[in-house]
Amino acid sequence: MGEPEATAKNSAKNTVKTTVKSTVKSTKRSAVPGWARKSTLVLVIAALALAVFGTTTQTWLTVHLDPTQLGAAVASQDGLQVQGSKAATTVTALALVALAGGLAASIAGRVARWVITAIILLAAAGIVAAAAVVLADPLAAAQGSIAAATGISGSSVQVDVTVFPILAVVAGALLGLSALAIVPAGRYWKTRTKYDAAAAGPAAGGTAAGGNAPAAPADEIDSWDRLSRGDDPT
Repeated sequence: MGEPEATAKNSAKNTVKTTVKSTVKSTKRSAVPGWARKSTLVLVIAALALAVFGTTTQTWLTVHLDPTQLGAAVASQDGLQVQGSKAATTVTALALVALAGGLAASIAGRVARWVITAIILLAAAGIVAAAAVVLADPLAAAQGSIAAATGISGSSVQVDVTVFPILAVVAGALLGLSALAIVPAGRYWKTRTKYDAAAAGPAAGGTAAGGNAPAAPADEIDSWDRLSRGDDPT
């Protein structure tokens, strides 16, 4: 009768330990703010960069050309449609730079995150500045498209601005604010790069030798990083 009782006691102890560990892990996971989660911040930056890129595929300017210069055939059209990629050519490239920076932040170390933050901030500032120039002087932004379509750049031209340059300014400003959150949010992220892993090795060894400290929970991107190195995140 002694052995079954001892087995039952050990089983109860193991159950209690498992419950305590699960509670500790849940507490640590809930201690991380939602905005600071790596997956959340990376997705927000990527979405804003894609939003900026999407605006450049739409019509930013509508040019109403002078019928006395171009004739009735051209004047009868609804006007010359100028896409954002032509009105502000740098916005498309800067949006892609910001997108690449946001994705790189998910696997970058502490020092690299500072560099990526600066790059995304510069890209966001360039997006806002380029779109603001179009809003300030739409005729100048449309001159290249007018010359390519008609061979002339007349003065009697009316240019209407759509809502997409404004959306690009808003998305660019939000992109810059999101970039500022990378560094403070990175304090909650576990380092997964090979450079930081070497520095974290001695600390991990000391923990293994001294006790049974529970490992911090990994989010979805951390799990993918560990899988790519051949580790089992479970």
